[in-house]
Amino acid sequence: MKRTAAFGALVAASAMVLAPGVAQAATGPITGLGGTCVDVAGASNTNGTAVQLYDCNGTNAQQWTAGSDGSLQALGKCLDVTSAGTANGTTIQLWDCNGSTAQKWTADTAKNLVNTGSGKCLDATGNSSANGTRLQIWTCANTANQQWTLPGGGTTPPPGPGAMAVAPYLYNGWGDPPNPATIQSATGVKWFTLAFILSNGYCNPQWDGGRALTGGVDQNTVNTVRAGGGDVIPSFGGYSGNKLESSCGSAGELAAGYQKVINAYGLKAIDIDIEADAYSNPTVQQRTVDALKTVRANNPGIKLYVTFGTGQSGPDNSLVNRAAQSGLTVDGWVIMPFDFGGAGQNMGTLTQRAAEGLKNVVKSAYGYDDDTAYRHLGISSMNGITDNNETVTLNDFTTILAYANSHHLARLTFWSANRDRPCPGGYPNNDTCSGVSQQAWDFTRIFARYAG
Repeated sequence: MKRTAAFGALVAASAMVLAPGVAQAATGPITGLGGTCVDVAGASNTNGTAVQLYDCNGTNAQQWTAGSDGSLQALGKCLDVTSAGTANGTTIQLWDCNGSTAQKWTADTAKNLVNTGSGKCLDATGNSSANGTRLQIWTCANTANQQWTLPGGGTTPPPGPGAMAVAPYLYNGWGDPPNPATIQSATGVKWFTLAFILSNGYCNPQWDGGRALTGGVDQNTVNTVRAGGGDVIPSFGGYSGNKLESSCGSAGELAAGYQKVINAYGLKAIDIDIEADAYSNPTVQQRTVDALKTVRANNPGIKLYVTFGTGQSGPDNSLVNRAAQSGLTVDGWVIMPFDFGGAGQNMGTLTQRAAEGLKNVVKSAYGYDDDTAYRHLGISSMNGITDNNETVTLNDFTTILAYANSHHLARLTFWSANRDRPCPGGYPNNDTCSGVSQQAWDFTRIFARYAG
């Protein structure tokens, strides 16, 4: 990537839908548009009974249990998409719990309830809050009639599967960087990938290779993100500048450089953005792999993401094979599916094609089945006009989101939050806006619906 260097409230602290492996379950009302409650019509538990909105009244017909298996249950039965339909307007009913995807729901950071089987959102028909309004599924649009507060009434979701995965890149190096608190408030996204950690001199990590590791603008950004209930993933590398991976003389020194940043911020995850000459050099590849093995051993539980370029049919297999042969596993192999060359291409389709190629590379290298391979890969897109004059549209992001949700990818991010704004005039020669028609943070809002 030619990037320069210069669950509503969804869930409480109790086990909510969609937090796998949690034994407890929360019970209470699900509230939606106008403060009305999700209600079983006539308090009947007969299969096929309509599920609707109704004034909250505290009856058992409005008491829902959010289970760790993804179900939402009332009166001993499950919230169900009629006939497991996937079309917009398919109604919601009560039905015997059967474990099907028509009965599995995921709360995302944008307060949507996404149905696993259809990839669509629980929706109040006609944007109405009148008593008796039928619930349905509809293409997720982040509108008020798709916003739900689950039992427990918390206002901040715990870091579920999608929370860390969706971490837009934020760059403090030039221009007019946005305030992450503004984006957190507007979109529900809490995590950010901060770019870039480079080498200052020999093997000394600094922001952009020149800003102090702590105490400056980047430290302030970290503090702001954490104050908003999120966290950061520093990204090492990028397209230009002096890379630690190339500057450090050994894997041990490189691992120490990574560790210095991990210790400075008490990190839960790091991103290694290895591209340009660093990617094409086998010695640098091996040094990076060996350093990450040390980081993994010394930091149990840390998430490791490795980001690199790709062709339209997927990336070459050199780095992934090298890692597998060396005994390194990472949480996400992440491709940047753009800068293929040429305008007028469907970037949503090309992104899926490249991701399928990555899946095959990861599957072959590690001997994974398809599902496991998907869960170890990610997509790092670019919003708006790319360096090669391709256009990644809001519709493309919706396509990419659906693909990520259907395959449970490890990471879904983009370059960058700085660009997720409309341009005041013509598209400028810098990364302060997207170059497409949008409202501020529209791209982030789409990926905020990622359920993980």
